[in-house]
Amino acid sequence: MTGSMEDGLLDESSLRKASRQFQVTTNLVLSTSVAACGYFAYGFAAGYSSPAQSGIMDDLGLSIAEYSVFASIMIFGGMIGALISGKVADIFGRRATMWLSDLFFIMGWCSITFGKRAWWLDAGRLLMGVGAGIYLYVGPIYISEVTPKNIRGSFVAAASCTLTLGFSLVYYIGNNMSWRTLALVGATPSFIQVLGVFFIPESPRWLSKIGLEKEVEASLQRLRGENADITTEAAEIKDFTETVQQHSGSTFMDLFSRKYARPLIIGVGLMALVQLGGNNAITSFASSIFRAAGCPADSASQVMAVLQLPFAVTSIILTERAGRRLLMLVTSAGTCLGCLLVALGFLFKGYHPSTEITSPMVYTGILLFSVSFTMGMGGTPWIIMSEILPINIKGSAGSLVTLINCFTSWIVSYAFNFLFEWNAAGTFFLFAFFCGSVVVFVAMLVPETKGRTLEEIQASMTLLQ
Repeated sequence: MTGSMEDGLLDESSLRKASRQFQVTTNLVLSTSVAACGYFAYGFAAGYSSPAQSGIMDDLGLSIAEYSVFASIMIFGGMIGALISGKVADIFGRRATMWLSDLFFIMGWCSITFGKRAWWLDAGRLLMGVGAGIYLYVGPIYISEVTPKNIRGSFVAAASCTLTLGFSLVYYIGNNMSWRTLALVGATPSFIQVLGVFFIPESPRWLSKIGLEKEVEASLQRLRGENADITTEAAEIKDFTETVQQHSGSTFMDLFSRKYARPLIIGVGLMALVQLGGNNAITSFASSIFRAAGCPADSASQVMAVLQLPFAVTSIILTERAGRRLLMLVTSAGTCLGCLLVALGFLFKGYHPSTEITSPMVYTGILLFSVSFTMGMGGTPWIIMSEILPINIKGSAGSLVTLINCFTSWIVSYAFNFLFEWNAAGTFFLFAFFCGSVVVFVAMLVPETKGRTLEEIQASMTLLQ
């Protein structure tokens, strides 16, 4: 008797879920495209310091140490932005927070474009870092909250692709224009997003959190289409939000209660291990790594940038078809293998100074790492973070996760040159260890979130008592 009742409930649940495979609408595409401008802006800003280096140093007479401050201070800004991102998004909403992020980017680019002293450029870079820290939280959160479950992962992955596009674009056009003109180009996506934010709906989950029930339905109707039945989805959002708020608080210390242990460990652990895998060091110092291995640095860096684009597009398809968990397992294994190839290449160089073995091994390893990271290991943790954190702690938990991401990224960037000079092979063996740790971490702790609503995911991840 019990078995038949459960089968009936499962059939009813399956029918309800099947009826909610919403179509892609114009408003949904517009909302995601506007939000993706922030990813593009961040990718362009992250890559700006490389092609602009010689021009800025020559025009302003900066030393290597002074330019290193300019290049790295953006990460400190990111930590500041991460600290305030969740609270701002919870109080003012997702759209207003993206708008605030754009203001920081625009002020930063203007400071660089019109700056006459080094401190103007440093201040501009710091402001862009604050904007990036804010956006890295609110961007994926907004996209995941407005998209239906059957296409949520693909839409977040597609938006993440624009980061790779911005990063690649600045490398190609940066050598053909002055650094001040390049800064003006970098401000363009932020200007587009500032205007676009006024034409997209607010996140229905945030509206539900602050008790605006009519606005929740209006937002969902715009996103799902005029003829879509949004009654069930609106009711689920409302019911889950009320249940969570009744059973738990929303202060920062609530993060560390037992019921939130699993999502917090997954979010923080995944971000830390992925960054410790060395991506920021490899992308920032790819030319130095190639030169040390005897590879032509300019052409090798260009090939790396070109290869990232098709694999970034591939991630859009695989995120929903293969699932987040499998994609993370495969791509983190790929980055681990890539680091091992680089480490072995430099290890052999210690015994055989000729670059006949070292050069192809390092070149292949870096390319394998780059395409694996782009295809899944880089963007998928942000998708998972946006899905597993309950709405009542999403602001504070998201800020913590983003802060950990920025902090570990800074550690890797700061320490890399010292470690690489000390022992190149050992540095990449260390990166391989952390990439391998991601495989183990995902296999043991990270659930599959494909095809489930945010409410279903978050209810299974927390203990409501």
